[in-house]
Amino acid sequence: MRITVNRRAHFNAAHRLYNKAWDDATNERVFGKCSNPNFHGHNYELIVGITGEIDPVTGYLIDLKIVKDMIKSEVEDVLDHKNLNIEVPEFKNLNPTVENIAVVIYNKMKNVLDDKYDLTITLYETPRNFVVYTGT
Repeated sequence: MRITVNRRAHFNAAHRLYNKAWDDATNERVFGKCSNPNFHGHNYELIVGITGEIDPVTGYLIDLKIVKDMIKSEVEDVLDHKNLNIEVPEFKNLNPTVENIAVVIYNKMKNVLDDKYDLTITLYETPRNFVVYTGT
């Protein structure tokens, strides 16, 4: 029997959406106010879903304290209260859209998660705008 457990977390970060190869007018036309040269911020809500088999000995799929610690080290410590464009190496040449942020989080979490689990990242940029990434 496969089951999914979820852990919710949040972080706050600033970013600017823009393409370095474009002029300011093109960036503003494509990205609107999200291309503000002075950046803007979001209160991101993150849901990390882990899917697998329940351990018959513990009754756990995975100890959620382990998941909490992984989120802290791989996401919160890296992204919280940061300017993504300037302070986070993964976004040096990658536009920090909510889509790309979710993929970066997925890759960081997958690197420290046992391969026996499937991973789903749900990332809310606003209460109405969110993405879901499963690695495919």
